[in-house]
Amino acid sequence: MAETLIDTHPASEVALGFPVAAARQVQPQWARVPLSDRLAVVRRFRHRLAETGLEIAATVATPQRRGTTETMTAEVLPLLDACRFLERTASGLLAPRRLGSRWRPLWLAGSQVELRREPFGVVLVIGPSNYPLLLPGVQAIQALAAGNAVVLKPGAGGETAARRLATELESAGLPPGVLQVLGEEKTAATAAIDAGVDKVVLTGAAGTGRAVLEQLAPRVTPAVMELSGSDPVLVLEDADLDLVTSALSFGLSLNSSFTCIAPRRVYVHRDLRESLEERLIGIARGIPARPLPPGADENLTDLIDRALAGGARFIVGEKPLSGSMAPLVLADPPRGSEILAADIAAPVLSLVTVASTDEAIELAADCPYRLGAAIFGNADKARALAGHLPAGVVVINDLIVPTADPRVPFGGRGESGFGVTRGAEGLLEMTVLKAVIHRRGRFRPHFDPPRAGDDQLFAAYARIIHGRGLAGRLHSLTDLARRGLARGQSDQLGESKEEKE
Repeated sequence: MAETLIDTHPASEVALGFPVAAARQVQPQWARVPLSDRLAVVRRFRHRLAETGLEIAATVATPQRRGTTETMTAEVLPLLDACRFLERTASGLLAPRRLGSRWRPLWLAGSQVELRREPFGVVLVIGPSNYPLLLPGVQAIQALAAGNAVVLKPGAGGETAARRLATELESAGLPPGVLQVLGEEKTAATAAIDAGVDKVVLTGAAGTGRAVLEQLAPRVTPAVMELSGSDPVLVLEDADLDLVTSALSFGLSLNSSFTCIAPRRVYVHRDLRESLEERLIGIARGIPARPLPPGADENLTDLIDRALAGGARFIVGEKPLSGSMAPLVLADPPRGSEILAADIAAPVLSLVTVASTDEAIELAADCPYRLGAAIFGNADKARALAGHLPAGVVVINDLIVPTADPRVPFGGRGESGFGVTRGAEGLLEMTVLKAVIHRRGRFRPHFDPPRAGDDQLFAAYARIIHGRGLAGRLHSLTDLARRGLARGQSDQLGESKEEKE
């Protein structure tokens, strides 16, 4: 099937060298494959993933997972839904779009504008270690559907998932070489950027993002950066505390809380603080310790110690021990505590008492990471408050899971990065916009040299189109007509003089 889409023989020779060169050689052919055929590959991949999902889940499970069920629900099913969304929407999203005559300036009469979405070329996807199949999988498949070739650098522990993704896509008809998988080592991404990719999509820590942006700057290579998070949860005074408790328990448990939009800072109204604290003690003690990702506990003990020294206290839990950790909940670390502004890849919650929603909004904005947020309470009030939270996505009366909706674009602000992945906007991020303008007819007055009085002519036109007040605009219309008539008469006199000579 694959060989009917593009000729991969030249690429097979280049593939012996660096993967970026192989990807660049086959990409123009892949971009010329009709979109319907590219989407057919996605559809066949989706069918294969549906049939082998449990087997794949077993191979890509991370040490932080509670089992294959979590991998199925957190990675396989959302990836399937993302593929189906892409199959159904990509044709409309990527189709050329013509602008009508509405809002076109009068002096550009005859101009037709068509907006096209074209692939960048070679897209480097730098994946994370916490969701090694879903996150780079959606990004890679969207890039491929848009006509790009993809070089995928998996995060630590993610190479198995990345190679299985590539194998399944090639079995579904993706031509060899269009998706290249690198090793997990950091130098693989560095070498790929040095080789000259056309766009980078990174999911990772803020520090990694800064380093990658520094490397991209000399070439002005565009990028999407989905970086660190430290999500706030606002518990309003009318919130359902049983729902809040269940949500926070889920946030502490899912992937061992090794999730970029896991709850870290809970701002609770003072009237509910004591009741929520009691509930959290009960649920947190029932969650067993799980392995931490490598390096997650390097600074965590110091952060906890400094928070305690500043007046915070333990509600439940203890410091990380031997690379594993049960949930830890701190009460009332003081404003300015580092733990309230840190990217923590561990099951840690800080409970902060507030007197009002205004105070909660103010405190939540102290953190430089602005990826996601959640609000629990009256839905109408929460929707209004969502507009004041500096975050890329705000979930009301739920946590984390609704962001897996394939329609939802996902991205951060501040030190959580920029650009989006997933959703329609994530697909469009994999394209570069081109405007094609066709001017019909022979009316090209701008080709003629300016003449005396033309400035007054254009000034009158500007007042007619953009001036204030009907009377003034009508006066300008008269002025324009008079000047236009004089200009026409001058042209006729000039032509008569030329004829006599």
